[in-house]
Amino acid sequence: MMRSLWACLVLCAVVGSSKPTEKKSRVHDEEPLSRIDHNDNKNFDYDHEAFLGQDEAKTFDQLPQEESKRRLGIMVDQIDSNRDGFVSEDELKLWIKNAQKKHVYESVERQWKDFDLNDDGVISWDEYKNVTYGTYLDDPEVDSEYNYIAMMARDERRFKVADTNGDLIADKHEFTAFLHPEDHEHMKDVVVQETIEDIDKDGDGFIDMKEYIGDMYTAEEESEDPEWVESERQQFMEFRDKNKDGKMDKEETLDWILPSDYDHAEAEAKHLLHESDANKDGKLSKQEILNKFDVFVGSQVTDFGEALLRHDEF
Repeated sequence: MMRSLWACLVLCAVVGSSKPTEKKSRVHDEEPLSRIDHNDNKNFDYDHEAFLGQDEAKTFDQLPQEESKRRLGIMVDQIDSNRDGFVSEDELKLWIKNAQKKHVYESVERQWKDFDLNDDGVISWDEYKNVTYGTYLDDPEVDSEYNYIAMMARDERRFKVADTNGDLIADKHEFTAFLHPEDHEHMKDVVVQETIEDIDKDGDGFIDMKEYIGDMYTAEEESEDPEWVESERQQFMEFRDKNKDGKMDKEETLDWILPSDYDHAEAEAKHLLHESDANKDGKLSKQEILNKFDVFVGSQVTDFGEALLRHDEF
């Protein structure tokens, strides 16, 4: 089986068997700025991934402090698109969005090579199906704890929605929509449908409060619920269930998982500006950014970092 399917199976197993004590979110931010919780009291790892992109952040984590600062200085010049010597909130927001898009592009490129078996520049549904489910298709009688038929049907449904011309062949744009549906307007309905199917345990096509809380948290015997669980119950009653019928329909689920009134890149740009704008003039000089380099890029002074000092753009 392909690693993408394996990742899906691992996720399903974790969701089905674990008993988390920390809140799990279903909210999509297009491609997430970071998979890490945003907690500056603990570390700035979220900010690093949001600013650099998830792959590049791993490289910077291994760089000596001076090299981190040197590279950051080069980035500041690139972010300052109007060349006025300062980085504005809008410039910072655009940089973060571009880092997000770069991560999506690189993810698609990596997987493209796995699925385009005949190297013809497109990926058919049959190619995707054979690569992802080949082991099952070769021996469908094999015992398994996973319902491959249902998983394959769900993938096919999403593939068909992404395939805008209906030929069951995905070009690069269509395959990107298939892998990252939350980034594309025409994919929102299928994202909502998949979410409801995951959470709706009684099969009525809605998400009630018990299912909503159960998706994020499974109570252990003789233990008190964390405070955030009660807070989420209030969220459900006051904000999620807008028509007050005790459950979330498709429209309410869409408002929950793909909120239209919140821009994560903008929020992160405001956060970085607030953290670094020493003279509070609403913009960042290169020196202000370098003074807060640990917020933007971080550093671990290690010998291993010396092996990662060379990138063409630096």
